[in-house]
This record gives sequence, structure tokens and C-alpha cells, in this order.
Amino acid sequence: MSTNQDHADRTVGVGIDTHADIHMVAIIDTIGREIAHQGFPTTNAGYLQLEDWMTGWGSVLRIGIEGTGTYGAELCRQLTAHGFDVVEVDRADRKTRRFQGKSDPIDAYAAARAAMSGRASAVPKTRDGNVEMIRVLRVARNSAIKARVAAIVQLKATITSAPAGLREDLTGLDKAALIDRCARFRVTRTGEGHLDSTTAATKAALKTLARRVRNLDDEIADLDADLDHLVEVTAPTLVNLFGVGTDVAGQLLVTAGDNPERLKSSAAFAHLCGVAPVPASSGRTTRHRLNRGGDRHANAALYRITLCRLRHDDTTRAYRERRAAEQKSTQDIIRCLKRYIAREVYQAIRADFNITP
Repeated sequence: MSTNQDHADRTVGVGIDTHADIHMVAIIDTIGREIAHQGFPTTNAGYLQLEDWMTGWGSVLRIGIEGTGTYGAELCRQLTAHGFDVVEVDRADRKTRRFQGKSDPIDAYAAARAAMSGRASAVPKTRDGNVEMIRVLRVARNSAIKARVAAIVQLKATITSAPAGLREDLTGLDKAALIDRCARFRVTRTGEGHLDSTTAATKAALKTLARRVRNLDDEIADLDADLDHLVEVTAPTLVNLFGVGTDVAGQLLVTAGDNPERLKSSAAFAHLCGVAPVPASSGRTTRHRLNRGGDRHANAALYRITLCRLRHDDTTRAYRERRAAEQKSTQDIIRCLKRYIAREVYQAIRADFNITP
């Protein structure tokens, strides 16, 4: 077993392939030679063992972690808090894996080489502030909304095949009245407490679905109240932009992270949101195409801002008319607007987080 004294004058790079139960850690020297690898459990004790083990091989120059937003989130938080230089490493591409094979040590060594060579240089999100709180609340809210939609669809589908008398009784009601009516159904049962007819079973199903919708409405309302407060406190400048509401602002904040200073320019933020134009020129043709990369949820948020401004903002409508006169298509105009809005959002986030130029 090596000690700090054995390798005190050595500089090493570290790569970590993260998993649910075991993190595989690999050590390389400054020219990429493999030194050692070992797995550690994903517990607080395991993280301390991991840190002691890797520092025992020498002075750690940089750590590359694969999966900083999932299995490696807590490890990344702890290593960053202890002063290590941590970078985010993408998965190896298919061509590389086809030639090198796939195993946890191979992936860990690849992460170490990517970090030491500078090929991986992205600063991971810290995930330790208000934005992380917003992210986890949005996860719960989005799932509640999907469950509510599913329950309403199931309720209406059940009515479609319900017995004629029950179906006619519910026909013509709007959604709110329908849910209220179904939630108040009285279900007839036998003396032993069992359902006694198809109509009774259908009423029981509709009552359950309607009450589920009501419960989900309460969940969504509670989550919205928490999100409204957090977003307003975290990014008042962003929320005050034209066309930006709590939901849109929350998504853009989650995309930027708790440490948006890692995004060095509005161009970097635009690439992150997938709204930076990609060159597609060839020969005498000079053009750009749609960027299909980036965070598609952030891209959708910028699209919603764009549509709102096209409908209600005079300046944006005037811009559309000017570009249309230049023979620009509607899609091209929207792409340009999303890029401009991304720049505006980036400046608002910097102002909210007090990031100086």
C-alpha cells in the first residue's frame, strides 16, 4: 500500500467512472501511464476512503468524473468542496469503445486522460443552492402534471365505454364540472361490501380517477407556490424579462446551474441551450443550419418566450417584418430571435448572480 510519503513529489491525474453502488477510480501520471485503479462504495465513508486513496498516489492535478449530474453528483460536490479541480467528462464515443472495449477501469482511465489532456474541461454544476432546489421541485411537478393528464385521459376514456345511462348523465359537462361530479359519486354495494353491477364498478373507477386528479391538483399548487418563491428570490431580473414566467425561468436556471459563472460568454450559454447556429457551408455556399444539440428543454423554454413576444411585443413583431422583407423564412427568423433572447437571458442571469465581467 502506497503512502503520501512514498509519492509526495509525484503529480497524478484521476478519472472516476460513477455507478449506483461502486465508483471506479483510476490513477495516471502526467504522460498518461496507468498507475492503479480501485472501486469504492457510494457512501460517505467510501468517499473519504476514495479521497485518502487517490491522494496517497501523489499530488492530484485534476479529476475527471463521468456522470456528475447523476451517480457522481454527491462525490463531485464533496471533492469540489475539498478544493480539488474537478471537470466533467462525457462518455467515450462509440468508435473509441469499439476499439478499446468497455469496462469500468477502462472508462475510469479514459476519464483521467480526458481530464489531464484538457479534452474534458467543462466545469460541473455545483448542485448545492437554490437552483438545485428548483430542479428537484420541477421534477416532482412535471411528474404530477403528467400523472394528472393521464388520469383525465383515462377518466374520459372510461366514460366513453360506460353504460348508456351513466354516459348520458355526464355528457356535456366541462372538465371541472365533470371531475367534481365524478368525485361525488355514491357507489352502491352489496351487503357484504362488494360491487353489484357494471354501473357501480364504472362509478367506482370514475370516482377514484376524479379524486386522483384533485389530489394531483393540490400537489401541483403546493409545488407551484414553492417554485414561485424560489425563482423570484433567485432570479428577479430574469423573471421580469418580457415573456418569462416562473416555469420558463425555472428551466433556464436549471440549465445554467447554481454556478453560472462557469459559462464564460453568451455564446457558451447559447450552445448549451442549442440555439447557436451551426456552420453548414460548402464551396461557394455559405449558410448555417439548426443546432440539434444542447439542452432541448432550455431550447423549448426560449421558443416559448419567442412565441410570446411575437404575439404581444411590438419590437419583436417589427423585427419579424424587417427580416421577412429580406426573404428570411419564419423558421430562420425564430432561430435568430431565440439566439438574441438567449443573450438577454444570459445577461439577466449574470446580473442575478452578481457575476462581474
